[in-house]
Amino acid sequence: MGIEGVGARVARKEDKRFITGAGRYVDDMVVPGMKHAAFVRSPHAHAQIKKIDVKAAQGMPGVIGVLTGKELKADGIGNLICGWMIHSKDGTPMKMGAWSPLAVDKVRYVGDAVVVVVAETKGQARDAAEAVEITYKELKAVVDATKALEKGAPQVHAEAENNLIFDWEIGDAMATDAAIKAAAHVTRMKIVNNRLVPNAMEPRAALGHYDKAEDHYTCWTTSQNPHVARLVMSAFYNVAPENKLRVIAPDVGGGFGSKIYIYPEEIVCLWASKKTGVPVKWVADRTESFLTDAHGRDHVSTVEMAFDKNNRITGFKVDTIANLGAYMSLFSSCVPTYLYATLLSGQYDIPAIHANVRTVYTNTAPVDAYRGAGRPEATYLLERTMEAAARELGVSPADLRRKNFITTFPHQTPVIMNYDAGDYGASLDAAMKTADYTGFARRKADSVRNGKLRGIGMSCYIEACGIAPSAAVGSLGAGVGLWESAEVRVNAVGTIEVLTGSHSHGQGHETTFAQLVNQRFGVPIDSVSIVHGDTDKVQMGMGTYGSRSGAVGMSAIAKALDKVEAKAKKIAAHLLEADEGDIVIENGEVKVAGTDKSLPWFQVALAAYTAHNLPAGMEPGLKETAFYDPANFTFPAGCYICEVEIDPETGTTEIVQFVAADDFGNIINPMIVEGQVHGGIAQGIGQALLEGAHYDASGQLLTASYMDYTMPRAGDLPSFKVSTSNTPCPSNPLGIKGCGEAGAIGSPPAVINAITDAIGIVDIAMPATPSTVWAAICAAK
Repeated sequence: MGIEGVGARVARKEDKRFITGAGRYVDDMVVPGMKHAAFVRSPHAHAQIKKIDVKAAQGMPGVIGVLTGKELKADGIGNLICGWMIHSKDGTPMKMGAWSPLAVDKVRYVGDAVVVVVAETKGQARDAAEAVEITYKELKAVVDATKALEKGAPQVHAEAENNLIFDWEIGDAMATDAAIKAAAHVTRMKIVNNRLVPNAMEPRAALGHYDKAEDHYTCWTTSQNPHVARLVMSAFYNVAPENKLRVIAPDVGGGFGSKIYIYPEEIVCLWASKKTGVPVKWVADRTESFLTDAHGRDHVSTVEMAFDKNNRITGFKVDTIANLGAYMSLFSSCVPTYLYATLLSGQYDIPAIHANVRTVYTNTAPVDAYRGAGRPEATYLLERTMEAAARELGVSPADLRRKNFITTFPHQTPVIMNYDAGDYGASLDAAMKTADYTGFARRKADSVRNGKLRGIGMSCYIEACGIAPSAAVGSLGAGVGLWESAEVRVNAVGTIEVLTGSHSHGQGHETTFAQLVNQRFGVPIDSVSIVHGDTDKVQMGMGTYGSRSGAVGMSAIAKALDKVEAKAKKIAAHLLEADEGDIVIENGEVKVAGTDKSLPWFQVALAAYTAHNLPAGMEPGLKETAFYDPANFTFPAGCYICEVEIDPETGTTEIVQFVAADDFGNIINPMIVEGQVHGGIAQGIGQALLEGAHYDASGQLLTASYMDYTMPRAGDLPSFKVSTSNTPCPSNPLGIKGCGEAGAIGSPPAVINAITDAIGIVDIAMPATPSTVWAAICAAK
């Protein structure tokens, strides 16, 4: 293994340009003749559009065009769609209401785009946008998903009666009900998973350029999957034929899921560029991000967990209402179904599970996948219930979990998933040892003497990453396959380009993908270039989300490397007059094993392209392509332990210790993995203690800025203690499971379990702000 290869703590190559301000983001892109867009957005959560008057705006300085939804529809631009079909339990398809990129007759949430203004400068565009006069007839709004289902609630879309999108179920209802009826003990809870705003560092942006001479479109966009964006904008939105549309996602400053989807602004900027004859750029301000980026979570659930007299779980019943907002976003339907309910077995051997999920329209921003996407919701539900059950049963939370762990693999759950490998006891043991779990009573006594409340909570999570295989997800309603592609180009001088369909927006692909190549051929990682994010350079790919870049994206690269290696060995065997089976490649040399005969790597590459002396019948060149479609999901798992100290006078919670013990399978770069875990835990702590999106009854977002929506800061976080164990994933060639979302999945229940332990109560709502905690302490007294 080279010092830069798999398993090495290599500093990220890409960070030099980021920390020196040399990153290239959409807002940095300048095209000759480029103008700026501003959107006129609805100030109402629910209203009919009676009249749009653009005359005053058209006459303002610098204005090039003022465009409406009626013009967009007249040009044949299609509605935004949800790409995963879900059927209700009665067999009827989900009720997808129309979502026009610019609203035509009706607006359905505050921030819904109605008009776009194109002008010479951003300031002129915004000034003109304010001059557009729109007459609305305001309608009653509904923001609470439970209330939206009530008879007489405002109707968001005519297609969805009582605002119900679908009523879906999974599992065995009869067996689960029988288990609950026969149980020695049943724990019942109502659990709310709060709504979150993603808040990536870089706001969304789009630059659309129509080249009339070539009849060709280019879109620079803040996307996690530019190929899917091109496919959808071509096939469904009729923006441009696929062969005439190039989508480029350059450096992207974070996404966390919110940049998976195609939004109205990308479509409108491309259409407006053709309409006005100029390149059109739009960059969101932070308030636009709060209002219009896809939000996350927002579930209300009731649960029943049944135990026998030996404290073994016999059944788990879940009823969930999921708020999808005003429109169905691209993957919104699969988040509260196949990414959520299929994980309700957690790490536990539960013989009977049944989940019923109702998804609902409300007059709020669309809700879709946000870091973890369904798995945090499932883990929170399960781990809060396990903690409550342990207290009701009077047993140790650790012992109750251990008693119910799955211990043999593969394990088929009652809700589709087949877990391939794991050792849940090892993660629990590691976390408890690092946290000095047995010494907690002493620390709690010390806190009491200091007038503080101290609590400890744990969370044992499992997630499903690298969603696959394509045939399986297709049978479940997915509109696209979930494979990945790679192309490995060895240049004539021996340097290597890897073209990947995965997209990097903070994950460190330029380093870890190069480490994989270094491991195989021994070339320095600085001689390896990773190319991604451009549909004209990279063949079709499926992008980055769901912690799939390692397990799926790198597996595609490994398959392409296999082909390159096989050809390189054939060439070397021919040049060195040796048997192909005796050729080894290491440390940048191609050798004949057991001899001193060798060639430098670059010489083999050069021979491939000069083609003066190749084996008979061999094509010149050294470039190979691969597509990889996994046989199964991967299943990262772990145990998190949080310890808190609370000031009962103020309700302020301090996290005094946070321990994470994860099993990610084989690890490419431990330093990057630790960074991913740190970031995920920070987001999970943010959800548990600080973050929450709130609308008033009329549909106005009350938390539309950092003045009202609290993000975690350094002072809110402890120094995390992280460790990993390893049961390699058997279903991909690298044994990788994925690490990008685990921290956000496992941490919220650990934090809330610790707080409720400290106060001595069953439940507390997220975010557990000081005022919420103080009120709970007062109520507990």
